Amino acid sequence: MLTMKSSLSTIPLETLIIGSASALRFTNADGTHPTKLKENVNSSVDANSLLKLPLLFVAYSVGTRIKKKRKRTETMETFYLMVFGSLVSLVAVLELSKTKKDRINTSSAFDSFKNNFLVVYSLMMAGDWLQGPYVYYLYSQYGFGKGEIGHLFIAGFGSSMLFGTIVGSLADKKGRKRACVTYCITYILSCITKHSPQYKVLMLGRVLGGIATSLLFSAFESWLVAEHNKRGFDQQWLSITFSKAIFLGNGLMAILSGLFGNVLVDTLQLGPVAPFDAASCFLAIGMIIILLSWSENYGDPSESKDLLTQFRGAAAAIAADEKITLLGAIQSLFEGSMYTFVFLWTPALSPNDEAIPHGFIFATFMLSSMLGSSIASRLLAHPNPKVESYMQIVFVISSVSLLLPVVTNFLVAPSAVKGGSISFSGCIQLIGFCTFEACVGIFWPSIMKMRSQYIPEEARSTIMNFFRIPLNIFVCIALYNVKALPMTFMFGMCSIFLFVASILQRRLMVIAEIHKSRSQDWAAMKEMDSEADPLTG
Repeated sequence: MLTMKSSLSTIPLETLIIGSASALRFTNADGTHPTKLKENVNSSVDANSLLKLPLLFVAYSVGTRIKKKRKRTETMETFYLMVFGSLVSLVAVLELSKTKKDRINTSSAFDSFKNNFLVVYSLMMAGDWLQGPYVYYLYSQYGFGKGEIGHLFIAGFGSSMLFGTIVGSLADKKGRKRACVTYCITYILSCITKHSPQYKVLMLGRVLGGIATSLLFSAFESWLVAEHNKRGFDQQWLSITFSKAIFLGNGLMAILSGLFGNVLVDTLQLGPVAPFDAASCFLAIGMIIILLSWSENYGDPSESKDLLTQFRGAAAAIAADEKITLLGAIQSLFEGSMYTFVFLWTPALSPNDEAIPHGFIFATFMLSSMLGSSIASRLLAHPNPKVESYMQIVFVISSVSLLLPVVTNFLVAPSAVKGGSISFSGCIQLIGFCTFEACVGIFWPSIMKMRSQYIPEEARSTIMNFFRIPLNIFVCIALYNVKALPMTFMFGMCSIFLFVASILQRRLMVIAEIHKSRSQDWAAMKEMDSEADPLTG
């Protein structure tokens, strides 16, 4: 018996289990069929063989479990690939099937301007997306719990709320190009702080990241709109740049960043800080292009106006025009739900610590966003349906998508097994989350289009950052109470917010049509008066 034990210790466990199980099924002492095991034991098996039987039965049982687990893992991997492959096919069909009616004829000067912006914007978004999948993971690797990580996220959103309006006003006053360069520098410094496991240093990094985020979602768009108009390009051509920016920056670059980050962390095993170092490199390259090729533009460069005066002017513009107020509310409701989803999707898909491929799922989400931006480019290329009209449907679909975790929690029995692959409930939620990301892909170019129509140029960056104040307050409250509030409550709240956004979008459409009708009536009256003047003279 001692001899047997020592020999087993030199064999890998999995080989021992599978090999022993195979021996139990196919061999007896005399080589006969296993069904004759009992007869052989009674007649010819010695005492040592009887002592081996418990080990063989245990080995067979464990071997069966390993094979079942392998089969389930392979099935889940097939599911991930099927979802990813289906999305790739849909995006390819939409892009390749575009006709001349789906495209807008432009000039070579505009194409050069557009491509320059898209290169820079893609690099900026690559710097942002590389960090996305690994922020939570990095903090957890440093030993911080869910509550502490939540506070770090709150610091980022709180920073964006407090400093966003200030940097937005400075962008309008001091120049949007300078603001874009400031974004690069600030985000690079934020990436450098990720090398420290000290909580205070990481908190500083989150504050810097919040400031950078405010600049990313205001300064670049403000520079684009102002420069587009300054160069005299057709207003409709803006929608082309918007949709391409989301397709490339929020879609393709996000996928490539997710896969590249996966290579850095898992394949090359450079650690969870490696994506942040790579992000710094992309940001530095983009900053060089901005410095060399972009011209400066301003909102209101008047030296007589201080920051407080600019704040008052932006607040007055929001209060005076219901369209701007509704647009800000819609943006806050949608983006608040979106950022809450970013924090919740990982625990939602792995409530029992299921092993899920974070990088691959992140890439799948971004492919869904590409699908949405491809749909948006077709919608924006036609005068009908209007953006104010189809966005109502988008908000309703996104509301239903984020309601799925609540529904599955009541209808699908939760898995009691720790670890393993994604559950059936998780598969349903994953499909719903992909649908929501497709709505996100439609939302970005569409909200950019509406902002270009309704927000006055002289305070564009300031007003856009005003919109982010209620968004950041909501996300900070949600993250601060993330331990106290059940996940189903959080998703249900997001679903309600998105449904409210659809109602507000309906109101915006009605007001925009009334305003357009009045403008047309006023123009017709002026034309009639001008025709009547010569007769009276």
